[in-house]
Amino acid sequence: MIFDIDGTLVDSNDAHAQSWVDTFADAGYDVPFDVVRPLIGMGADKLLPKTIGVKHDSKGGKKLIKLRSEIFREKYLPTLRPLKGSRALVLRVRADGLKAIVATSAKDEELQGLLKAAEVADLMEEKATASDARRSKPDPDIVEAAIEESGTSLRKLVMIGDTPYDVEAATKAKVRTIAFRSGGWSDDDLHGAVEIYDGPADLLTRYDSSLLLKRRE
Repeated sequence: MIFDIDGTLVDSNDAHAQSWVDTFADAGYDVPFDVVRPLIGMGADKLLPKTIGVKHDSKGGKKLIKLRSEIFREKYLPTLRPLKGSRALVLRVRADGLKAIVATSAKDEELQGLLKAAEVADLMEEKATASDARRSKPDPDIVEAAIEESGTSLRKLVMIGDTPYDVEAATKAKVRTIAFRSGGWSDDDLHGAVEIYDGPADLLTRYDSSLLLKRRE
């Protein structure tokens, strides 16, 4: 079972967007929240060119990424809370004999704090982050890294995410996706997911009729 974290297990998408808005403002750019928010789920390699036309691996891009990470970890990360049912869902997945793996556009230095905020830090067995991939979602690199970490065949894998970028990345990697509305996207936006639920608690309630059990048939 491959899990995204932001917007999937922890309510953090708005915080990520605001940390970028703060970063741009500190650097002299006026980029509104409404411009940044739909891009959350992508990494900086996609977000920076789309917002201010700066490459992530340029000197200026690297400076902005470092500043954004500092702002997020110091100002927003301590305020984050898990989505309802997050820990219970991961516990159920593990009890069902599935390995729980993380595939996220977050960097290594942010991941542990996010896992703690989601209350699942002790439950995840493997991880694939932006630090393990050349390109962020919706490119498939991070999901492919998670597949490699899993040591499991594609037909046995399912990914849970909350953004169109999760669905697209998993589809490109030939992994079936369950999508959550908890990240703020509509069902139309999440087209391509095999199943769509409100969030972790909703999936947990309907677990016995979900893809997570159907995958065995």
